[in-house]
Amino acid sequence: MIEIINDLPENVVGFHATGKVTKEDYEKVLMPAVDAQSKKFNKINFLLWLDTDVSNYTFGAWVDDALVGLKHLSHWHKVAIVSHYYIIKKITNVFEHLVPAYIKASKLLN
Repeated sequence: MIEIINDLPENVVGFHATGKVTKEDYEKVLMPAVDAQSKKFNKINFLLWLDTDVSNYTFGAWVDDALVGLKHLSHWHKVAIVSHYYIIKKITNVFEHLVPAYIKASKLLN
């Protein structure tokens, strides 16, 4: 499930992912919010608190994740991914070389 994180600065769109993450989560929650942020500011400052393992992402969620990234390729400004899982930092390090934005992944300490 993906939920919007409220009480962030106006120029930041943030999400909290828990449990199973599906294509519907992307289509109903994440994508509309990112589209609105892009239209309003022409730059996207994005925060994802990934509080679930990547194995809980459905195939459709992975596809939509790629699609939202490509759709807004020139609008990404800053991207922060926060997770308990070390693999997220490794995955994010790959994408920081492909996306024209400042991207940072942080592992939460348990």
